[in-house]
Amino acid sequence: MCLQSLTLLIIFTLFYSHAFALKKSYIVYLGSHAHPFTLLSQAHLDRVAHSHRTFLASFLGSHQSAEDAIFYSYKRHINGFAAVLDDKKASEIAKHPNVASIFLNKGRKLHTTHSWDFMLLEKHGVVHKSSLWKKARFGEDTIIANLDTGVWPESKSFSDEGYGDVPARWKGSCHGDVPCNRKLIGAKYFNKGYLAYAKFPSNSTFETPRDLDGHGTHTLSTAGGNFVPGANVFGLGNGTASGGSPKARVASYKVCWPPFKGAECFDADILAAIDAAIGDGVDVISASVGGDAGDYMNDGLSIGSFVAVKNGVTVVCSAGNSGPKPGTVSNVAPWIITVGASSMDREFQAFVELSNGSRFEGTSLSTPLPENKMYDLISAADGKAANASALQALLCKKDSLDPEKVKGKIVVCLRGDNARVDKGQQAATAGAVGMILCNDKASGNEIISDAHVLPASQINYKDGEAVFSYLNSTKDPKGYITAPNTQLHTKPAPFMASFSSRGPNTITPGILKPDITAPGVNVVAAYTEATGPTDIESDNRRTPFNVESGTSMSCPHISGIVGLLKTLRPQWSPAAIRSAIMTTSRTRDNTRKPMVDATFHKATPFGYGAGHVQPNKASHPGLVYDLNTGDYLDFLCAIGYENKVVQLFADDPLYTCREGANLLDFNYPSITVPKLTDSVTITRKLTNVGPPSTYRSYFHAPLGVEVSVEPKQLTFSKVGEEKMFQMTIGATSEKALGYVFGELTWTDSKYYVRTPIVVQLSS
Repeated sequence: MCLQSLTLLIIFTLFYSHAFALKKSYIVYLGSHAHPFTLLSQAHLDRVAHSHRTFLASFLGSHQSAEDAIFYSYKRHINGFAAVLDDKKASEIAKHPNVASIFLNKGRKLHTTHSWDFMLLEKHGVVHKSSLWKKARFGEDTIIANLDTGVWPESKSFSDEGYGDVPARWKGSCHGDVPCNRKLIGAKYFNKGYLAYAKFPSNSTFETPRDLDGHGTHTLSTAGGNFVPGANVFGLGNGTASGGSPKARVASYKVCWPPFKGAECFDADILAAIDAAIGDGVDVISASVGGDAGDYMNDGLSIGSFVAVKNGVTVVCSAGNSGPKPGTVSNVAPWIITVGASSMDREFQAFVELSNGSRFEGTSLSTPLPENKMYDLISAADGKAANASALQALLCKKDSLDPEKVKGKIVVCLRGDNARVDKGQQAATAGAVGMILCNDKASGNEIISDAHVLPASQINYKDGEAVFSYLNSTKDPKGYITAPNTQLHTKPAPFMASFSSRGPNTITPGILKPDITAPGVNVVAAYTEATGPTDIESDNRRTPFNVESGTSMSCPHISGIVGLLKTLRPQWSPAAIRSAIMTTSRTRDNTRKPMVDATFHKATPFGYGAGHVQPNKASHPGLVYDLNTGDYLDFLCAIGYENKVVQLFADDPLYTCREGANLLDFNYPSITVPKLTDSVTITRKLTNVGPPSTYRSYFHAPLGVEVSVEPKQLTFSKVGEEKMFQMTIGATSEKALGYVFGELTWTDSKYYVRTPIVVQLSS
């Protein structure tokens, strides 16, 4: 080839590569399908896909170009497609009247701290104390779907021993390398959105619904794992493990993959999984994933969840792990049940003892020290390598510790920035015999049990300060870490985890999020045996059960409870189920005092929503705040979406936004008034789901707020009867600025229907 031709080829290649690089993966949402019949033939689905190609071809110039660009056609319940496009074409498509929205195929994170600084309901877990299990036959009529990293089918949590035939309504299946049984009835994977974003070629790593990470197995077993006697993590926490709905059928929809640029789960794959799950016949979708909260129409999980709820499927999502910073809560769409994370009354205690006689309670799942003696202690900052800063060393970052300084000693590290288990790995690599991990101030009293690679214990902020003070006060500091043990009935519990994302809701401040909190700290559940419990490459240990923390863990607790309620109350809507869970929750801990956060200051609804879940009471709430699809459409109209966009959501070209739709009257089981400057009146509707009775209203008004309720009592004569009430809220003359909290309770002395009140006082 001549030099001139080679030069032209190089220029063309560079131009083509640059042009391709400018293209991005987009999702084009056209609304929901209104299919003319229930059983969809392949020919009908092919026609839907053809219509998507024809639509895109009108912008790209040919059917072939459209076919090359589209990598997903959403054909069953969600109407739309995902395609690789340049920004100009995306802008043109956005203007088409049949397009509800077009948005980038965004990436999300798993909402677990894993062992990386981020509970299976066991013998002492939240549901096992409840008679709801037996009432609901352990959730045996329910099908729970999990959107996550896949499933480890060999886990005993997915044994089908004692199960009957798979429900005839089930239309799902399992991929070849994950065998189905009568318990685990579905396993599929969705990777095209991930691969389109990362521009990776596919290979066997991306073509399996097997869980190679552990997160998916952990969350799915928490929601619906079968009974497993003798479950433990390296001998700790021994007991009978089970999920919230232990006899439910479960299905895994793998949408999360190895992190790429900080993201693991992509909207295009999430939409494809939800579309499949609805069509397969699931009752509950549990999604322990999320990202920054955003516009409802530009959020794949929000759109997919709307379609699922419209089809009677309850969707439960994690609130996020970006706490305790305010305004960090994600998955805030009002049709989703959004779950925060709190502790429970079981700890894996490993005490730190100092030679001065001090003793501090910590937590760990690690092996004990080799000898029962005092070891030399060293602050990680004092053990820093020559090329590392004191802060890098204090955080025990990679290559920050000097082996000559720390060998044979217990190293004291500070929590934050890098992974907790990685700190232990760095200490072990440098030759340390053990590690004391001290909380930073933000983490407070939240200590997390990890299966560290060396003997270790994590202690709270105050005790960590005492350890560092001791190190600075003596020339020969020594200490010891006791072997971990399981301690039950600890107090106070529950309290809010510091990592649990907080309100206020930044997208729609008039809706309180999260909705509820559930156990999400130090949760024991099934685990993959494809990797070690720390997910560190050199960790060759394997365990069928592991401890993890995060709102990823609290989300499936609620999903399991939803499964029980679905079995017990099949006629209830997803909104009625959420209302029952919220209005029967508690806001006091096991010391009978108000719940606190990780710093042991009083927690608020921005952390726990309505409160900590009480499953047994949720089965008999007395009254519920119900919502249907029309109410959600009114919500979209009330917050400002154009009528033509809401029409596409409604599947009705004649739909018109109801005049006077008001967010204050949206029948949510919490009452939130942002920027209150004057008096407002709020309307709510209660539906009776209990025996005939008369309920009276009682309220605790937020500080600086006047509250009145009319009528003051409601009489219900039959199940399904609806009654309206109005609450008027106004600021007092001596109001304080900022958010204040109260609650409204309707009670007949047997049932207590409690609703949080959140008011932002504004000048």
